[in-house]
Amino acid sequence: MKTPGPDHPITIGKNPDRVLVKVGDLVIADTRDALSLQEANYPAVQYIPRDDVDFTQLERSEHQTYCPYKGDAAYYNVLPAGADGENAVWFYEQPYVAVADIRDHVAFYPDKVTIEIIA
Repeated sequence: MKTPGPDHPITIGKNPDRVLVKVGDLVIADTRDALSLQEANYPAVQYIPRDDVDFTQLERSEHQTYCPYKGDAAYYNVLPAGADGENAVWFYEQPYVAVADIRDHVAFYPDKVTIEIIA
């Protein structure tokens, strides 16, 4: 386990904007309560509360990864026909203390879905 610091900063803050996640015209997630996680020099990632996600459009995957700063990640596939949805959604069931705010949130790969941030 690694702790965020000056050499690898991680910040989490509430995104004041509406965040929509779509596959084509189908809305998979719609929230005004997203958390924006900024990690080192990577683009910010929108973590969406589980309550604002349509899980009827997702299926749990067997895929897992590990991040030394956040913990073990599990994945969902996006199901709609025509979607490139394999392992398109990830989440941390037991995130490390430094990023505990993302518990009960999911994130989407922007190359597999459309993420709209509406001010």
